[in-house]
Amino acid sequence: MAYAMNQPVAPGEPAPDFALPAVAGPETVSLDDYRGRSPLFLALLVGLWCPFCRRQLVQLGALEQKLKAVGVETLAVVATEPENARLYFKFRPTRLRLASDPELSIHRAFRVPKPESTPEMLQQLEQTRVNPFGDLPEPLPVPEAAKVIGALDGYVCTPTDMGEVDRQWPQLKAQFMIDRDGIVRWAEIECEKEGLPGIGKLPSDEVILGAARACAA
Repeated sequence: MAYAMNQPVAPGEPAPDFALPAVAGPETVSLDDYRGRSPLFLALLVGLWCPFCRRQLVQLGALEQKLKAVGVETLAVVATEPENARLYFKFRPTRLRLASDPELSIHRAFRVPKPESTPEMLQQLEQTRVNPFGDLPEPLPVPEAAKVIGALDGYVCTPTDMGEVDRQWPQLKAQFMIDRDGIVRWAEIECEKEGLPGIGKLPSDEVILGAARACAA
């Protein structure tokens, strides 16, 4: 897979400052909200058009209290307008603190790779079978798995979604653990370890909690 961006922000580097609109209200969410107060688990997702992101948001919501118990706060960034996110989460409430970044500015700041969309990559996606959440009867080609998961979840794409697909795809997703001083202590980039078979997967709860405990120590 060819990446069109530099290497992501790595452990030991300062986390880039950010200030993004909150989904829950009119305030802004920034790295300064956590600096000096709490480590932060930062999850960077794409738009709600992405079935893997929608599933990951559910997983992160279930993990949030476990992270808080070890002293780490959680922030998920969704790449859609605040109003669109508010409508979605009105019907699918979450405990997560959420920020909106439809233009993927935070992905660029953290240098999260965006592969180049080529005929070769599209062919690889058709040939790569995935079952990232373990609930499909068998692994399916990536595009088919996305469609089936969307249908299972009863999600219908909107014109807003389609516009975001055009702007965002195939941006990768990422998670970072940032300490109280604003230094990245752990990072996980989608597909970095497994290649295309890693699409849609979050690290296990055990891996994330282990990184959280080390960051909060």
